[in-house]
Amino acid sequence: MKTTVPDLDPIPGFAPGPDFAPGSVWLVGAGPGDPGLLTLLAFHALKNADHVVHDALVDPRVLALIRPGAVVESMGKRGGRASPSQSEITARLLELALTGKRILRLKGGDPFVFGRGAEEALALADAGVPFRVVPGVTAGVGGLAYAGIPATARDCNSSVAFVTGHGQDGEVPGGFDWDGLARGAQVLVFYMALRHLDKVVERLVAAGRRPDEPVAIVSRATTSAQVVMESTLESVVAALAAQPVEPPALLVVGGVVGLRRQLSWWTPN
Repeated sequence: MKTTVPDLDPIPGFAPGPDFAPGSVWLVGAGPGDPGLLTLLAFHALKNADHVVHDALVDPRVLALIRPGAVVESMGKRGGRASPSQSEITARLLELALTGKRILRLKGGDPFVFGRGAEEALALADAGVPFRVVPGVTAGVGGLAYAGIPATARDCNSSVAFVTGHGQDGEVPGGFDWDGLARGAQVLVFYMALRHLDKVVERLVAAGRRPDEPVAIVSRATTSAQVVMESTLESVVAALAAQPVEPPALLVVGGVVGLRRQLSWWTPN
């Protein structure tokens, strides 16, 4: 599916967009991959920034929309690989803001959904640096939609929980109330859970989730490399071992997975 992004000029009520002031930092969500999911504000920022600091997970098709002449700097964090620390990234944003240029911090998904955007925004606020937050489509919503899995469906669930699959130390979060989590939401969407999938499954089953409950793993959602694997909670670890998929990936637990048989609408190409 080829995505084209329209020129903003003819859009009534938006052009030329809000002022991206020199010396300010915009924290912008780039969405899960497909550039068609960018917001108008995100596109506006891409076309006006002087310096772009982007995450590793930002799709190359989104980076291609950055205006010619802008400085593009990769400061992506990837689990298990050498990458800048969060403190280094934040310090770099503060340093760049002092240059008087328009600084775009481009983050995959949404800056405030497991994106460490709040930490960066707090540092900017403490330093008195003007900033703006531009929300993006988070993978737990947009990525599931491209997999044909709704986050909520009237006949399946009235609650959904978005959960991180690892804590700051890279391990399964130790502070979770797994019993409360298992009981509290009918659908669970785990980000970054592949590395500790066996432990996540073990804790969910021990907390009362049905072993035969349907689950799906959605890998590299909304990109040409998207892969969706359906299984059950008790079988998903073996299924992943037999057919490994690449991160980033989501783990979805709940009855909405079964709707994919009717709602799978998108084919990667």
